[in-house]
Amino acid sequence: MGCVWVSAHLQADLTLRTVALFVHLASLVLGFGAVLVADYHGLLWMVGRCTLSDILVSTTRLHLPVWTGLAGLVVSGVILHPDLASPLTRTKLALVLLLTLNGLQTGLLSRRMEQGGPTSLPPRLLAWGATTAFISQVCWWGAVVIGFLNGQR
Repeated sequence: MGCVWVSAHLQADLTLRTVALFVHLASLVLGFGAVLVADYHGLLWMVGRCTLSDILVSTTRLHLPVWTGLAGLVVSGVILHPDLASPLTRTKLALVLLLTLNGLQTGLLSRRMEQGGPTSLPPRLLAWGATTAFISQVCWWGAVVIGFLNGQR
């Protein structure tokens, strides 16, 4: 909520907005790129091309770039002065909030998966992981599409 308040009251000049746009795009590449790599490793595991241990190690290593990218998107988005009256922008903010909450619960999911053993997971954990990945993809892609549409105005 603090970010929404700041964005409504901050007036950035053209130079700061240009820097914020660059940071926004770079943060998108960093955060969403890391998410795509993590999900790719999940697909590799599903088709038997890597082990469960491999995916757990790689996704753990990707947490820092994902969170750094998300933080960069939020901070730079504040400076870009989003149109808070727009239903699209409000939807994007809701997606970012859901994405953040989904990301927070992935730590618990990772710990449970690590406890599950090196070769297989119970169906409940598989469903939890698939739901987490699905929510993540919907939120990231939804925010990207809305950002693109808002940029066309």
